[in-house]
Amino acid sequence: MVHYKCTRWAVDISSWTPTLTQLAQAVAVIQPEERVRLMKFFFIDDFLSSLVGRLLMRKFISTNTNIRYENVHITRDVRGKPYLQHADGNCNNQLCFNVSHQGKYIVLAGITTDRNNEEISSKTSGEEQVGVGVDVMKIEYSGGRGLAEFFRIMQRKFSDTEWRYIRRPHHNEADQVKAFIRHWCLKEAYVKELGVGITVDLQKISFTVDRTHELEMSTTPLTGTTLCCNDKPMPEWYFEEHLLHPKYCAAIAFKNFKPELGKFENLEIEELLMATEAAKSAEVIEYCRTVLGKERKK
Repeated sequence: MVHYKCTRWAVDISSWTPTLTQLAQAVAVIQPEERVRLMKFFFIDDFLSSLVGRLLMRKFISTNTNIRYENVHITRDVRGKPYLQHADGNCNNQLCFNVSHQGKYIVLAGITTDRNNEEISSKTSGEEQVGVGVDVMKIEYSGGRGLAEFFRIMQRKFSDTEWRYIRRPHHNEADQVKAFIRHWCLKEAYVKELGVGITVDLQKISFTVDRTHELEMSTTPLTGTTLCCNDKPMPEWYFEEHLLHPKYCAAIAFKNFKPELGKFENLEIEELLMATEAAKSAEVIEYCRTVLGKERKK
């Protein structure tokens, strides 16, 4: 018998100005190749967002396995999706997770598989493999041109059904932006579970959002959203829409799994940091000094 557990975590880094010690504790637990990629960010804001996403994945893995935080090794499959790598190089199918970040929020959605100590396989007879994708977006429009012109440019990214909802007559401009962001967030979460990026025909991916309530802090998560691909219903998919903040929404796409209803748990930065000997190394300290010299976004 297979049991699943869902994790939803969110971190707000808007007030985090890391000390050298904090940054060293964070950097010391990620892999060398990750440090190389992170250093390419020009702004420290982007560096920290991506770094915290990597720490969230490690906390999720360490919490749900017997692997020490600093020993977690994450790699990516051929579709670009992150996974825990066993010592033998194979994928650990007990855990499924995805992260996203925008603005001040970094989020993780994860699924833990428990087979009561049975052998874990990617797919057993008669059982579909579960999956998860997550996205977070700020609810704003800053495109620099009129909203109507922006919608014209984006016309082929949404189905007629989606545009009818986004442009409902009683929607003012702020409502249209919110409706647009909701749909885009759902599409991102869906394709992130697929692991192919935004390379599919988004107009063929049509969402009918949950209309039982408006997306408000008091009503989320909303769970009545449905999906059609090429006009075909996709009942194996289950979606959640969350409002983390009046200006930030998040969407989770679950494949072959409907979790118990729950909200995102807000974590503090301190919960992701760990004092290790590696954090005291001259190499890590020098790396972190360079990072702290990066510019902030205006």
